[in-house]
Amino acid sequence: MPTTDRARGRLAALLAPPLLWLVLAYLGSLAVLLLSAFWTTDPFTSDVVRSFTTDNFREILGTPVYRTVALRTLGIAVTVTLLDAALALPVAFFMARVATGRLRRALVVAVLTPLWAGYLVKAYAWRVMLGEHGIVNAALEPFGLRGPGYGVSAVVIVLAYLWLPYMILPVYAALERLPARQLEASADLGAGTLRTLGSVVAPAVRPALLAGSVFTFSLSLGDYLTVQIVGGRTQLLGNVIASQVTLDLPLAAALSAVPVALIVCYLAAVRRAGALDSL
Repeated sequence: MPTTDRARGRLAALLAPPLLWLVLAYLGSLAVLLLSAFWTTDPFTSDVVRSFTTDNFREILGTPVYRTVALRTLGIAVTVTLLDAALALPVAFFMARVATGRLRRALVVAVLTPLWAGYLVKAYAWRVMLGEHGIVNAALEPFGLRGPGYGVSAVVIVLAYLWLPYMILPVYAALERLPARQLEASADLGAGTLRTLGSVVAPAVRPALLAGSVFTFSLSLGDYLTVQIVGGRTQLLGNVIASQVTLDLPLAAALSAVPVALIVCYLAAVRRAGALDSL
């Protein structure tokens, strides 16, 4: 057997167990979840009845509150993604093209440090800061202003903070790989700052932004703990799904299909844009 074939065989044997686990544990459970969405619940015993029906999906499409929650969740996910992109671009550009040596390493550590802290620790820290007597209101009080409190704005702020590193890191990597001679050539050809950003920097950063948006969008779309901590009375899809799990499991499964479908559509759009080719 040629050396190349033996190497491929060893690689296949090495990857087979984790791939098998992925298929069984993740894709298998997802298939069962989607299958249970076509079941129903006995109204008297609350037991799951394994008979095929599309009533759950008709209820989701026909109930205004579910459409409102779905649109609110989608809007928050898009807002968080755009906000993280707007924050990540200048931070990543400074890290990759301006900062050098120890400052660059310190900034990379500063971006990575929040990832080492627990999710709940960070979310509850924001709850304290956004509270009635929190640091946000204390800082704004001299100017006659008040913080957003608990609600949709608080959810957007906290989610943007939580997922910001996932946007900064790919953009930083893309800008760091951008050859300096391309920027110099653009300047030598008479292009101004805006023209250079649009013609040289933007094409290099665009795949990284799209790749980072996959994380920020999907993580925001499926989050339900942040809204419980700082969302006040706000309801998102994750909260509605969690509340229905013990009451009506098939309906919860049907609701779970909504974010899954949105994420699949978003991934298809990003893949069509060519962003995933650079990963």
